Amino acid sequence: MGLFDKFKTGLQKTRDFLTQGVKKIAFSMGRYDEEQLDELEMLLIQADMGVSCADEIMENIKAAMQREGNDSEDFVLNKLHQEVVRILGEPKRLPIADDRLNIILLVGVNGTGKTTTAGKLALRFKKEGKKVILAAADTFRAAAIDQLATWAERTDTDLIAHAEGGDPAAVVYDAVDASLGKGADILIIDTAGRLHNKKNLMDELGKMRRILTKKAPDANVTTLLVIDATTGQNAVMQAQTFAEVATVDALCITKLDGNSKGGIAVSVAWQTGFPIVLAGLGEGAEDLVDFEPAIFADSLLPRPGTTESSP
Repeated sequence: MGLFDKFKTGLQKTRDFLTQGVKKIAFSMGRYDEEQLDELEMLLIQADMGVSCADEIMENIKAAMQREGNDSEDFVLNKLHQEVVRILGEPKRLPIADDRLNIILLVGVNGTGKTTTAGKLALRFKKEGKKVILAAADTFRAAAIDQLATWAERTDTDLIAHAEGGDPAAVVYDAVDASLGKGADILIIDTAGRLHNKKNLMDELGKMRRILTKKAPDANVTTLLVIDATTGQNAVMQAQTFAEVATVDALCITKLDGNSKGGIAVSVAWQTGFPIVLAGLGEGAEDLVDFEPAIFADSLLPRPGTTESSP
């Protein structure tokens, strides 16, 4: 299945919701008036693009309609597509250097899919011929360690893990040692996500970053925040909270296939400015894909002449 088909299949629930919503808006000879534009804005909010984000999108569409003297359905839907792509920005990739150790520090609250993302990334990089090491630094949940161990076995990847309740920083220390000693290309670190105590979380992540800086000063370190699309606007709040306690470099949005709230990707990009580099579009390992803003918009939004339900 190609990338476009993956996005289209993964986002089908949201696309069907928006398509049906657009069909229900009472068109007047294919033209949009103020009332219909308000209905369209409400539809975007219901798809979890957020009130402020949807408002900005609609204000820009209205300005373009006035500027160009065009209030047709085709014009409005095309401008909507352009606005979503603008907010999502240019395509960005998870930065992987060929000449040094790459360290991916996965952060996010429990339940977002961090551990599964770690496993899927390990599988992806192994298929690319990279030497990968996994580190189980979420020592507060035995299930997280066991789950990562399963992924390590499945992908034939070395795993660095300590006993449940151990010091996460110690796991990171040993993982960096192992990565440097074995000449690994990529170290993927799964961390805990206990937002109920921001100070502890800040201290813990800060300690990990200091270890990485001290032991592997030349490494290419990326802090990847994993958020769950099905949590809606809570995902935006989680991203903002983690930005307060850690340096976030990029986002991975999981479970985009879970409900009709795929617009959260637009909202979180608008609210935080963080680039989205990965999208989880299903449960399969191959369903973790590079995020493509234009393909995402094409798969999410109804386009002119296509306002019919997906089969």
